[in-house]
Parts: sequence; structure tokens; C-alpha cells
Amino acid sequence: MLMTPYRLDVISLFPEAFSRLKELGVIGRAFESGIAELHIHNPRDYAKDHYRKVDDLPYGGGAGMVLKPEPFFEAFESIPLRRRSKKLLLTPQGRQLIQSDLLTWAQENDQLIFFCGNYEGFDERIRTLVDEEISLGDFILTGGEIPAMVLINGLVRLLPGTVGSQASLLDESHSEGLLEHPHYTRPADFRGMVVPEVLRSGDHAAIAYWRQNQRERRTKVRRPDLYARWLKKQNLSTLTKMDESLSELVDLRIGNGYDIHRLVSGRPLIIGGVLLEHPEGKGLQGHSDADVLVHAVMDALLGALALGDIGKYFPPEDPNWKGSDSLQLLEEVVKLVINKGWKVVNVDAVVIAERPKLKPHIDLMRKNLAAKLDLSVDSVGVKATTNESLGPEGREKGISCQAVALLQKK
Repeated sequence: MLMTPYRLDVISLFPEAFSRLKELGVIGRAFESGIAELHIHNPRDYAKDHYRKVDDLPYGGGAGMVLKPEPFFEAFESIPLRRRSKKLLLTPQGRQLIQSDLLTWAQENDQLIFFCGNYEGFDERIRTLVDEEISLGDFILTGGEIPAMVLINGLVRLLPGTVGSQASLLDESHSEGLLEHPHYTRPADFRGMVVPEVLRSGDHAAIAYWRQNQRERRTKVRRPDLYARWLKKQNLSTLTKMDESLSELVDLRIGNGYDIHRLVSGRPLIIGGVLLEHPEGKGLQGHSDADVLVHAVMDALLGALALGDIGKYFPPEDPNWKGSDSLQLLEEVVKLVINKGWKVVNVDAVVIAERPKLKPHIDLMRKNLAAKLDLSVDSVGVKATTNESLGPEGREKGISCQAVALLQKK
């Protein structure tokens, strides 16, 4: 069965910058073999004037030139969008890229669209086209072309078939939040520098333990920031590695859930089973009632037991779930948790929305969730916050929710 190539679209004023990508080792072979395909779109091709002008002076004065919205909008609108596409703006104002982003995009999306900036920056209205803004770090480059090439390289190498051995990707630096362990090859003794005995022992369990230990030690010394984040993400059994018997006494699971839905006209706005009124009459787009709070809680419950996400059990293409009450779907997920021998102990969630004000409705949301989870209201936390006009939530393009669930073995 032939797989559809992963589609990469780049909107750039300098398309020639990407010509060598298709000749670059395993990345070039991935393009040649149809694992991925690259399309470059030059906004100058959509400029209307004789000089193909794509920038102009900033309103209010100031140094530099600003990229005009019209050519970028038209370049974007010329791109055929797939259902699982993601639009990224490459800017030093964005969230810093991490390895897990690349893995997520490789697994959950089938198209990435990159907006490359130049000069003084983008007209702010161009930002309305994107899902997320990404940065390589706290420094400035002349344009977004190099960051786009970095992301393309990092993503394509993760696609199945690009690298000969997928297992070789698992222990890499940053793949699990840790730096990679040391590597050695022949000779065993080079100028008095000897390969560690354990690597020559043939004891695979001992080698695996040594490598993991080296990863943790190296990360702790070289990147204490990464090490702190890695520790925070570990579950109870990992955090108590030096006393594994403790994890046997307390059998707990923690799951994280996330959901976001687009705000559109003509849809009801339901959050936590509560029907709300948006100031502009908007609601959340989705196959069911698109209740982001309940969906995030369901994902947290399923994630705690490594059971996948709600799309696995209530696929959006299944007409049986069209317009479903998400609280009823939550009942089904709780039954699944109970059948697996677990019970829900605690749930905590935060809803990110600019409008409407959710605080007056929080108590009812907690009661609705508690009833379906068979918990006391005191064991269900729901908070609401804004995104300070940042991201899709801040621009009122959508509403999102993050949730955490604690389960205990019955």
C-alpha cells in the first residue's frame, strides 16, 4: 500500500535557499523516494504592482520595512490544505522549538506550512493565518528560511522510512528529554583512552543501565534546565528509582489531556456540560458538542492507562457520535477505566478562553464532571484563564483546555 507523502509547504521570498535540501543525504533521499514532498511559494508571485513589491513602510513610523499582508494571504490561499495540516510562523517571538514538537508533527500531522519572515517583520494580520509561532531560540536571523530548513530536516528524519533503523532515533539527545549517552567504536584503547569495560562485556542489560545512567548524569551536568524538566515529567516509579519497592506499595497513574476547538458562528458553546453565551454568538466546531473541558478530561483518563485518545473510541468520521453530549462520552470512558481495574481519584483542569467569562459557571462545571466521574466535587478542580491575547485562544480563534487525572488501582 503506497503512503501519501508528507507535504511541506514553505512561503518564502527566497525560494532558492531550499534547493539544496533535496540533495542532503537521507533527507534528500526521503524526498526522492516519496516519503515527503517540498513545495515553495514565493509571495512575490502574488504581488500586483510592476515591481512585485512585498513590503512597505510601517504605520506610525519606525525603522525598516514590514511585509505586506496581500501577497502572503494569496500565497497561502493557493496551497491545497490537508485535513491534518498545521501552519507555523517562524519568528523570534515564538515558543522555542523542542524535539517533542517534531515528533508530534511527524505523527499527528500530514502537512506543515511554514511562513518565513524577512526585513522588520510581518504585518500583524498575517499572524491570523497560523496555528502556532515557533522560534529556534533567543537570537535574531535575517529571515525565517534557515529555521524552516532546520524544522524540515528535523521532521523528515523522523518519518518512517527516512532513517534505516527507527530504533536509532529512540536514544538520541532530546528524544526523551535527556541528552544522548557517550558512543565508542574501535579501537578499544586509543592513546590511553579506554572504552568502558561494560560496553565490551556483552551484557545487554548492564549496557542499557550504563547508558541510561550516563544520559541522566550528562544532562544534569550540561543542561540542568532539561534535567529539571525531565524529572518533572517522570511518573512515580521513575522518580523513586532508588527505592523501587515504594512504587509497588502505591499503584498510581497520572494522565495528561489537552484539547482545542475552533470558535465558529452557528454552533453552541458548551464547556463542562454548561451551555454558555459568547458575546459574538460563537460556539466550538466539532463532530460532537466540542466540549473542550470534557474532552481534555477524557484524554487524561485514557492517557493515564496508555489507552490512546478519544479519537480512537469516538472517531470523528463515525456518524454515531455526531452531535453527541460529551458528558455521555465521559461516562463510557469512566466505564472503560473501571473495567481495567482502576478508579479515578482526582481531576484538575484549566480552560483557556478570552471570552466569555467562565468564573460564574465553574461550580456547575465541577458538579457535572464529579457526577460522571463518581467523585466528590472537592476532588474535581476546574480553573479558567485567558491567554493574554496570545496564540489562537488569545486571538479568539479557539478555546483550549488542559487536564490532569490521577488514577489508583482498585
